[in-house]
Amino acid sequence: MLSKIKQILEKLKNPHIVNLIGTAVTQVLNMVQIAILFRYMSIDKMGAWFFFQGTVGLVDTFRAGLLSTAFITSYAGTTKERSAEVAGSAWYLATWITGLFVLVNLAYLVIPYRVGDVGLDLFLKWFGLVFIITMPSFLASCILQAEKRFDRLLYIRATSTCLSIFMVIVLIALNKLNLMMVIYTGFVSGGITSLMTIVLGWARINTFFHKTTQTVKALFAFGKFSVGTALGSSMFRNSDTYIINFMLGPSSLAVYNLGLRLMELVEIPLRSFAATVMPPLSAAYNQHNKYHVIYLLKKYSGLLTILLIPVVIGSLLFAEVAIWIVDKKYLSTEAANVFRVFMTFALLYPVERFMALTLDAINQPKVNMIKLIFMLTANIVGDFIGVWVFGNIYGVAFATILPILTGMIISYHWLQKYMKFALWDVYKIGWLETQWLIKDSWAVLRKKKAAGNP
Repeated sequence: MLSKIKQILEKLKNPHIVNLIGTAVTQVLNMVQIAILFRYMSIDKMGAWFFFQGTVGLVDTFRAGLLSTAFITSYAGTTKERSAEVAGSAWYLATWITGLFVLVNLAYLVIPYRVGDVGLDLFLKWFGLVFIITMPSFLASCILQAEKRFDRLLYIRATSTCLSIFMVIVLIALNKLNLMMVIYTGFVSGGITSLMTIVLGWARINTFFHKTTQTVKALFAFGKFSVGTALGSSMFRNSDTYIINFMLGPSSLAVYNLGLRLMELVEIPLRSFAATVMPPLSAAYNQHNKYHVIYLLKKYSGLLTILLIPVVIGSLLFAEVAIWIVDKKYLSTEAANVFRVFMTFALLYPVERFMALTLDAINQPKVNMIKLIFMLTANIVGDFIGVWVFGNIYGVAFATILPILTGMIISYHWLQKYMKFALWDVYKIGWLETQWLIKDSWAVLRKKKAAGNP
């Protein structure tokens, strides 16, 4: 028994496994927090909160896109002196970016005009403070990722979310929960988390004066190319939010997001598979083994698609149960059917996602960037047409199929230039791999039972 525990602990030291666990834990904690808010906040206030959070995330993409990749590539594996120089330069750049955001924030607070939309008004009032509070934890996350300290990265994410959940529960117990109090809990949890990274030395704030003009320019020169793709990706995720909020209202946005958040359960295995498949894909490409690159694409995207089928069937049958668990007041809305639509389309996600990974693995990130532009355009056009035809969030939900198909068609077209393959083979190989997986798992269980192991 002790040897088994030791083996498990040894495996947990693997940074890839820790990263996968961290992603899953963070996703689950976020879903718990959102489920609590759905139950105790009104529908229109939830919509305003989603708009606030989504817009903060969109603007934060500018900071993250400019600094994250540039920082990690410049920091990882360098000397102690060089790492301090890069960290200090990143702090310098982040301070300037945050300062610009704060100036825009102050300008809105000074002028007498106020926008009518609740979510947008909250964002314009508070986003500067959000970026000041989160700057240390953001930079700490960049540093820890470059150092492959995914265990500490998990502590940062879990601390912030757990503190938020705890404070929300306290507010519920005191009957003090409202939209502004929820936003305040975000300030407090973010502030405590950032303070933790400073005290523990993870944020390396002491390196601020180690910055050099040359390194600052290098980070900016690298980051200005990656920020466009990052902003495009964030706009793609948030375009539905803005269209629904301004065309249908915050209540519709809350209902839409409930179906969307439940569907994000699919994202956990997708992200986990993606993290483990990228290295062998890249290795096969570097070894000039085109057949194995395409085989890995077929194997994992097909396998995950087949494994998702029973999940999708269960979601179609028990969508109302999932909605009821969150809050029964949403049973009278479109939330259950929106969830059904998302889960049905989720069967296309593995192929589209793994084609994109394969394009990155064969050094075609430009194709992914072009594809993203077309997907964003298809999503926006589809949303407007959907709202015009249906007059409700069903139009936006059904329009989700357009960017997925657009991404699949573009990726498939470009991968055919790398090596010809039939799309149907993905599902045939996926079915064979599923059968082998079931047989192997059954054989292992029988072997353990025969050996007398539980």
